[in-house]
Amino acid sequence: MLNRNWIATHIPHQGGMCLLDTVTEWSPGRIRCASASHRRIDNPLRDGGKLGAACGIEYAAQAMAVHGALIAGDDAKPRQGFLASVRGVEFHVDRLDDIAADLDIEAERLSGDDNGILYRFEVRGGERVLLSGRAAVILNAEAVK
Repeated sequence: MLNRNWIATHIPHQGGMCLLDTVTEWSPGRIRCASASHRRIDNPLRDGGKLGAACGIEYAAQAMAVHGALIAGDDAKPRQGFLASVRGVEFHVDRLDDIAADLDIEAERLSGDDNGILYRFEVRGGERVLLSGRAAVILNAEAVK
């Protein structure tokens, strides 16, 4: 298992904004991560004391960023990328902060090349699916300017 320290050194999100705690498994085609940060009172995504379900998209996006770092290898410089779109998102809860179980975040690479990737993602709390959808990630952010 790769821990939060490894994750924070391989993605741009730092401090409290690094939401993932561990990588529980990964392959070139998919990644699973775990997190308990949704229950933290100081979670930077909280608004009005609540963490809305839409924040789960950021958890999935960070899992995708970690997946990219793992595929690139330790010696590769992290590429600047961004979440270009999300589609078909289904929310099965209104908020995440009241979920007692740790979050289980899975992202599966559906297609892609050196400039962009399409992922399917799912965020679970225990056996319950909290949200799911697809996300397009642009990897070569410098070329899009």
